[in-house]
Amino acid sequence: MVVITTIIRHMVPKLQEELKQVKPFTSREEEVYLNILRTAELLSWRVIETLKGAELTPTQYNVLRILRGAKSAGGASCSEISERMVTKDSDITRLLDRLESRRLISREREPKDRRRIIARITTGGLRLLSKLDEPVEQCHCDQLSHMGEKQLSTLSKLLETVRNTRG
Repeated sequence: MVVITTIIRHMVPKLQEELKQVKPFTSREEEVYLNILRTAELLSWRVIETLKGAELTPTQYNVLRILRGAKSAGGASCSEISERMVTKDSDITRLLDRLESRRLISREREPKDRRRIIARITTGGLRLLSKLDEPVEQCHCDQLSHMGEKQLSTLSKLLETVRNTRG
């Protein structure tokens, strides 16, 4: 009996142990879903800590990166920013207000269509992003480089498959 208990204990998924869950998951899909959430939370926490020194949230950082990428196009509208966000935020206006109050972005109405407001990253915003590029990249490397290129590629493809399957 001791041998069987030991074997079963070693078969218990790590996630189940982390969550201190006694009952088995109701399905493999539930286990995978919770594993994705748990992993995203742990990965996000390190990024949050990295950005904390710059007094930025990951969402604000995402907006600044979007606007840096849109610089050559002359900026981006609220809807364009919203479409490109990694995590969706329903209140883009308030998010832009905070970045503008810190002078990291500027906004102005488009002359051709006064209803459309274009946001642009400022020199200060570019400078801040430049300071964060290396620490954020290092954070990602610290978290994932142990997996190797082949595993990272496979994981990325699997996650894309999950997102592209409508259910």
